[in-house]
Amino acid sequence: MGSPVFVTLPVDAVGPGGQVRRKRAMLQSFRALIAAGVEGVVMEVWWGPLEREQPRAYDWKGYLELVAMARQCSLKVRAVMAFHQCGSGPEDPHWPDSCFACGWIPLPLWVLEEIDKVSDLAYSDRFGRRSTEYISLGCDILPVLQGRSPLQVYTDFMRNFRDTFKPLLGVIITGIQVGMGPAGELRYPLFPSHKLTWAWRSSELGEFQCYDKYMLASLNACARAIGMLEWEHGGPIGASNLMQNPEHTEFFRSKDGYWSTPYGKFFLEWYSAMLLRHGEQICREAEAVFRGTKVSTSANVAGIHWHYGIKSHPSELTTGYYNTSTRDGQLLSAAKICEIKLEGENSVANLDDESFKQVLKMSKFYSDDLEKPSFSVNFVRMDKNMFEYRNWVHFTGFVWQMPIFFAKLDSGAEMQLSSSPDAKVGVAFAYC
Repeated sequence: MGSPVFVTLPVDAVGPGGQVRRKRAMLQSFRALIAAGVEGVVMEVWWGPLEREQPRAYDWKGYLELVAMARQCSLKVRAVMAFHQCGSGPEDPHWPDSCFACGWIPLPLWVLEEIDKVSDLAYSDRFGRRSTEYISLGCDILPVLQGRSPLQVYTDFMRNFRDTFKPLLGVIITGIQVGMGPAGELRYPLFPSHKLTWAWRSSELGEFQCYDKYMLASLNACARAIGMLEWEHGGPIGASNLMQNPEHTEFFRSKDGYWSTPYGKFFLEWYSAMLLRHGEQICREAEAVFRGTKVSTSANVAGIHWHYGIKSHPSELTTGYYNTSTRDGQLLSAAKICEIKLEGENSVANLDDESFKQVLKMSKFYSDDLEKPSFSVNFVRMDKNMFEYRNWVHFTGFVWQMPIFFAKLDSGAEMQLSSSPDAKVGVAFAYC
């Protein structure tokens, strides 16, 4: 196997009633994908609707049907344990009437009720703005969800998924990606100012998300342990004003910014260590749950590129990634050295040749010098725009340029496919 391509399904592939939506179009789309040389699909398994009403009451029927359809079309499945909210902001539609209508899926209702009772279950910035995208990692091991901790709730969900789909694990379902934060990524919430457009958001510094009582308790204990009581009260002063130029802030500016002082290093090490511990704990639970099933497990790490030219890398720091001009926190190099399999994912669904060339470049960079190439791509996401003629030509051309692609036939035999995508262009179906 070279560098296989998977395609992420629409957010609403399984509707709020637990049924596969647009079933006929979905099946046609699956057939088009396999004909194009795609290895499989990425299926987001949303915690919100699956355990919506009460703890441990799961509804898997729509996902079982979706996996059966993928199997019928000889597609593999990567399942994402989506423990986060899809969509955010005060102007989003509200559950239940508009759920899925605009790509917005909240956390389970019973969890939101617990957050209403104890607001500190949600992340908070220094202005007291709360994010319900994901439960604060500060309470990971505390029994705050009707007697269970968030880690226990996530583990019970994954265990029930394993038991329900056990005959398909390692056969059709070949990968499990475990959600660890907002957007499923191992990070803190990034954009407190939800009303900003994407263009403006990409200039935003972000805010440190350490002001719920559980995060503050951890910071307090860490500062007291080293005898620095003046460092125990919260995040950095002078860190940002959202859209402020980072060079005009006391904390992030390149020259004599507080980020490079002993206090700055203490805070950033604690902040990033909390995130890493959260990821490690969930990874251990996932590994234990899926041990022996022959599925691979993975986690999603965000690519935060804005303000990268500033020495402090402010947007990475507020996200929890301690990577600056003086501290190496690079992912790709470390993953390649350790020979860890990498799944690349596009942030914007551009279907032009230049965008695909960038992915091919990354695949070559990561696979060169490795005995067994271990780079794959999750293309986000399948929609009707993808199947328009011109876009489909670009997409199929990209799939067939990925290194040494092999397709498994129904008989179980393998054959190397032709390098020309032209013959497959006509099999595209409009997904609507």
